[in-house]
Amino acid sequence: MGNVISGWFESLFRNKKASIVMVGLDAAGKTTILDKLKLGTSRETVPTIGFHVETVDYRNVTFHLWDVGGQKRLRALWRIYYEGANAVIFVVDSNDRARVGEVREELRTLLSDPLLAGAALLVLCNKQDLPQRLTPAELVDGLGFRDLSDNGLGRCLVGHKWYVQGCCAHTGDGLYEGLDWMCSHLPDDS
Repeated sequence: MGNVISGWFESLFRNKKASIVMVGLDAAGKTTILDKLKLGTSRETVPTIGFHVETVDYRNVTFHLWDVGGQKRLRALWRIYYEGANAVIFVVDSNDRARVGEVREELRTLLSDPLLAGAALLVLCNKQDLPQRLTPAELVDGLGFRDLSDNGLGRCLVGHKWYVQGCCAHTGDGLYEGLDWMCSHLPDDS
């Protein structure tokens, strides 16, 4: 009996490790989010050409975050970083309504990749401080997360745990709530 309780207690407090790929279209705020999580502050950034990798400790999880450039010519390279990923953080510029269709198609490609089968998906609906932003609920509808037709992403999301969290990378609002969800929804083999 003591071994069972001891094993259960250790599983509660041991440090999990997670490999997470963070992607999104260019200028969505990925590097600013990574800076906020790692440094506790944001700074002026330049477009990421290639990738940044950082280790972030949060709660009982050590996240290895791969921030991959989002320019159109770099998106074909995203797949290189999928191998071994437990989860995906997809960052969306919620103020850029004109690119929701482009986001949907990139998510469709990502979710269809067998390397990410079963990976948890956290969509960070960034730039919630701007007046023309889409709310997380509007983004869920715009991306078709519950739409099972060919136009929606509902069928692509089968087998994935997912969550859409509003945030502001500059202030940190919403980021830690998203990480809390991620910590509790990582696949068991993390």
